[in-house]
Amino acid sequence: MSLDVDAAGPSELSSPLYREAVVQFDRVADMINLDDNIRARLRLPQRSLVVTFPFRRDDYEAVDTVFGYRVQHLQTMGPTKGGIRYAPDVNLGEVAALAMLMTWKCSLVGLPFGGAKGGVRIDPTVLSRSEKQRLTRRYTMEIINFIGPDKDIPAPDMGTDEQVMAWLMDTYSTHIGHTEPAVVTGKPPSIGGSIARREATGRGLMSLLPTIASHLSMPVAGSRVVVQGFGKVGRYAALAASEMGCKVIAVSDITGAVHNDAGFDIDDLARFVAENRGVNGYRHADELDPAELLTLDCDVLLPAAVGGVITGENAPRIKARAILEGANGPTTAAADEVFRENGVLVVPDILANAGGVTVSYFEWVQDLQNYFWSEAEIVARLREILNRALSEVLDMAIQKGTDLRTAALMKGIRRVADAKLARGMYP
Repeated sequence: MSLDVDAAGPSELSSPLYREAVVQFDRVADMINLDDNIRARLRLPQRSLVVTFPFRRDDYEAVDTVFGYRVQHLQTMGPTKGGIRYAPDVNLGEVAALAMLMTWKCSLVGLPFGGAKGGVRIDPTVLSRSEKQRLTRRYTMEIINFIGPDKDIPAPDMGTDEQVMAWLMDTYSTHIGHTEPAVVTGKPPSIGGSIARREATGRGLMSLLPTIASHLSMPVAGSRVVVQGFGKVGRYAALAASEMGCKVIAVSDITGAVHNDAGFDIDDLARFVAENRGVNGYRHADELDPAELLTLDCDVLLPAAVGGVITGENAPRIKARAILEGANGPTTAAADEVFRENGVLVVPDILANAGGVTVSYFEWVQDLQNYFWSEAEIVARLREILNRALSEVLDMAIQKGTDLRTAALMKGIRRVADAKLARGMYP
């Protein structure tokens, strides 16, 4: 059974990223002989909220109307979980696709969550601190009946950070009459945030490299690493790679790309980026066309920026032996076909960048219990969970003779399907 994506809901749902997510899902659903009724149900988000609300600029003369979204893909597994992004191109289809991917991610690593995602269609880079705070608090009020520690738990994503989560938590807590730190994750440690959350996605990503390197008979020390996106994920992934003895030879962000074949001093580069708001102009490197960064000769490529950057067009020119996806949906289905033919090992986003949601789960549990763990405990549990999931996916890939993305989706989707069958349908 196959539903037409264009007929599956509002026209905005049919975004490129949503189409990619559905293509991935349908391919795996065929392979595991997924029940037609469950297939039809999982192709669509369970709940989608679209809001518009007024937003006043600092000059108090102009009032803009902006779009906000919150999508809950699946509620079968427990409360839903997913980030909130501020970006000028946020739309319902993108948010729905990311919510679907979050469902498979949580299922794969064994977290008791369904997938969710949210966003506001606005450019956060032009907002003052006070404008961002007003935007966040008003958006929170628009979705306040949709979220809660037992319903849906937001987190930071592109264009948002721990301060945005603090404002969201404060707004929610003010309106329910008591402090509720478990309503969000990724907030400052001073109000119940995890001390390891900020670095979790990037460091979790790199914790998988030793197993991947062993699988490829490739040494970790001296491996040449390219990082696309030197933000919250890419920066800490690059730092972790450097600490493991890898050579980070190229990085990029929204300002441009830089290359140093001898390897970067990541601490020095991070200080430069903090002072100059981008990598462009870094003195210890050569400028590089950002489009060429993905095709540099390297051992490990970390796409950690935005979705859809590795396509059927540029995939044949990619020389990396392994790709660890730090971003959500950076590789299209057409590119995956190329990598399967060329023998490039791709660690998919639903596994590779699951460190963030895993430490978010730890934070949520600690907030509910009012009992906090040490950083060493958090890091150890994170590595255990991610590497156990990777070992299971590698075993399935070998057993089924398939790539890691397919194996990861097979495990994630099957666990969700089993849960839906166990719960049955009401009425």
